[in-house]
Amino acid sequence: MSAISKSTRPRHDLSPRDWLGRAFAVVVTVFFVLFFVVPMVWLLIASGKSPYDLITTGPFTPGTLGDLAANWNALVHFQDGIILRWLGNSAYYSLSALVITLVTTIPAGYALALGDFRGRKVLLTTTLVVMLIPNTALVLPVFLELSAVSLIGTPLAAILPFSFYPFGVYLTYIYFSTSVPRDLLDAARIDGCGEVAVFRRIAMPLALPVIALVGFFSFVANWNNFFLPFLTVPGPAAPIQVGLTEMLSNVPAFNPTSVGVTTIELPTLAVATLVSVTPVLLIFLFSQRFLVAGLTAGGTKE
Repeated sequence: MSAISKSTRPRHDLSPRDWLGRAFAVVVTVFFVLFFVVPMVWLLIASGKSPYDLITTGPFTPGTLGDLAANWNALVHFQDGIILRWLGNSAYYSLSALVITLVTTIPAGYALALGDFRGRKVLLTTTLVVMLIPNTALVLPVFLELSAVSLIGTPLAAILPFSFYPFGVYLTYIYFSTSVPRDLLDAARIDGCGEVAVFRRIAMPLALPVIALVGFFSFVANWNNFFLPFLTVPGPAAPIQVGLTEMLSNVPAFNPTSVGVTTIELPTLAVATLVSVTPVLLIFLFSQRFLVAGLTAGGTKE
């Protein structure tokens, strides 16, 4: 008879070490729930409260649909509906950069994984090294480059830096190295396909999971990017993340000097925050199947 596993043993048979392990797992789980889930729950509740109720009622006391509608109206009328312009800017910058990223990243990963050319290892090593450099460390040189070519304040000041995505090159490199059979590509070449046709007709259809994965990561990174667009596209051309900072500076609770000018209340800011994360959440929900396939495709070599 096989020994009873630890997971099926009665609780009174568990050793002190097992109890300690379970207690540690519970503590870690509770910590992450408190640290991540509770603020999101509060944010959802706060968006449906009036400024007075937000202060006088409990933090998790439900709000009302009427207050939620009032907060939404206050948001869309803030500075003549600039929130909609910020959202449009974010969508334009993120999607434009996404197209450039996919057009450059997928062929680059394919070439590094399956190509044989001089300088291949140097390019791969450079890609890995650049991945290790924090994005904030690149803000100053990128800003100086954009300033030198007079692009500051234009859409290209956000789109071009967003399109630089070495992590996507590495993901596609791993995928093509482990999940695309070389024999299949060789068979296509024997049948008369050139390299471009092999890539377009054979490799690309097989790479749909990693394309979705790179696209999602790139879009999320672009949408949530703050520091670089804060410097390169200020004012009305700013994306939503920079716009939230401007809205925060108009909240009297955080900036008393804003009293007397166009102000915004905390519940309205909570609605704006929810609006800013909704596109990413929707994309994740609709592309979840492809994301899981892309994350697991390179796990084993065929």
